[in-house]
Amino acid sequence: MVKMSKWLRKHWFWLAVNVAAAVPLLQLAYDFQQGNLGINPITEITNRTGIAALILLMLSLACTPTNIILGWRQPLAVRKALGMWAFVYASFHLLNFVGLDYGFDVGLILADGLPTKPYILVGLLAFLILVPLAITSSKGWMKRLGSKWKPLHKLVYVAGMAAVVHFFWKAKAAEQVEPLLYGLLLTFLLVVRLPPVRRRIVAFRHKLVPPKAGRPARPTTSRPAPTTERSADAISQ
Repeated sequence: MVKMSKWLRKHWFWLAVNVAAAVPLLQLAYDFQQGNLGINPITEITNRTGIAALILLMLSLACTPTNIILGWRQPLAVRKALGMWAFVYASFHLLNFVGLDYGFDVGLILADGLPTKPYILVGLLAFLILVPLAITSSKGWMKRLGSKWKPLHKLVYVAGMAAVVHFFWKAKAAEQVEPLLYGLLLTFLLVVRLPPVRRRIVAFRHKLVPPKAGRPARPTTSRPAPTTERSADAISQ
């Protein structure tokens, strides 16, 4: 019990984030079992898994900017978890489309889906980018890839852009405000990470809240993090 209590005190935030990330999936499973998915369950599953995947991907990408702006280090420890959950929901999203919507009929998808639904290609691009990022998210793969690991995982921003475009093209004209908001959020997250912007934000934060005595301020220049920290960057650089 003592060990469990210590573990919970140390990892409570990580645990809370993972539990929260699992809630949409558990709710979806419950509603499916109860028959609460409306008159078109396939569309409902597609919408729920797609939105969950996009939100979690954005949250994973927001961890580093949150640390830059607020100096809060806890989000850095959940980047990998959020990215992996985004991949899980994206997998269900694709599986639902290919399996339930088109009955795993690749010919039908090519003949009917792609010509009438071009957003499929952009969504597929986002998913295909996430696949190698999920596979190489472990410390073992970080060591194998060495200096190539970080550039590979920076492709997550391309996946984020493709996911936003996928959502925008899929949405009806009256519903395109939401994907535009995600696009603005992604743009903001990218801008915050630019070295000149990052340095200015950190310098301004240190003026407002000077680092505690005895604790040196974190460098404002961008440089590779130690291996122990970089392991948390998987899928969400």
